[in-house]
Amino acid sequence: MRDDTFRDQPHTRAQGNLGEDAAVDWLRQQGYRIRERNVSSRVGEIDAIALDGDTLCFIEIKARSSRTYGAAVEAVGTTKQRRIARAAALYLARKPFDGPCRFDVLALDLGEQGWSYTLVKDAFMVPG
Repeated sequence: MRDDTFRDQPHTRAQGNLGEDAAVDWLRQQGYRIRERNVSSRVGEIDAIALDGDTLCFIEIKARSSRTYGAAVEAVGTTKQRRIARAAALYLARKPFDGPCRFDVLALDLGEQGWSYTLVKDAFMVPG
């Protein structure tokens, strides 16, 4: 993706959509099998739900076009983690899964050469 394509979007939601599309394509290349995207509930949203082998992964995707506010991977704090965990619990209550689960974070930082991807598997435990 060209730098100006991302930055020329009319709002951050449109930028996020472009970033998520690139992220999902990259995840597929890494062997993830995407089950669902943008799963919303009253308690929060999960950007992507995928299988990595036999593990169900709840994936938070963060895209940043500059380092002004830090790297994208730094943007998933404890408040966001709690929302994701609550949304995952609700998802599992509706669609039970008999296997291991984990929370991954995929960070995209845009540079002159395009996206740089940082995948953190098992990025956090469910906060108390």
